[in-house]
Amino acid sequence: MDMDKLEKHDDYRINGCLRVINSLNAEINTVSKRILLLAKEDEMAKLLMTIPGIGYYSALRIVNEVGDINRFPDSYHLCSYAGLIPSTHSSGGVTHYGSSISKAGSKYLRWIMLECVHAHIRAEKNSNISQFYHRISKKKGNSKAAVAAAAKLLKVVYWIMKERRVYERLG
Repeated sequence: MDMDKLEKHDDYRINGCLRVINSLNAEINTVSKRILLLAKEDEMAKLLMTIPGIGYYSALRIVNEVGDINRFPDSYHLCSYAGLIPSTHSSGGVTHYGSSISKAGSKYLRWIMLECVHAHIRAEKNSNISQFYHRISKKKGNSKAAVAAAAKLLKVVYWIMKERRVYERLG
């Protein structure tokens, strides 16, 4: 049933639930508008929103999770922080490379990058990241392809944030 049909019912329980739903929707709209304003005021978030698949909420989440990009010496370290790299285990001079990701670091950054890569793949059918995802998914499956593509997208984010910081210091 849609909301219009529910509102026509003369049941106090349904009407009470509808009032709660309407109140929550109003609160969600208020918070969403506030987040959008914050994203529009943040230069780094605005820059990240130019990447297909990264919206205003995602951009703010990435900026907040990454913090100062200069604390990562390279994009690999940022991907490692997000837990988007294959796990490794060394013992007795032998290194075993796992097929799963490390899941170390920020679970929120890992989560938002996976969400962004799925949106990116839907929006940009012919981008390098989309083509990479489809190539890997044929060999390893969709989940592993999504993680690999998310790491690749996070490397793009790293370089955009890094270049912006260098530009700010120079200018």
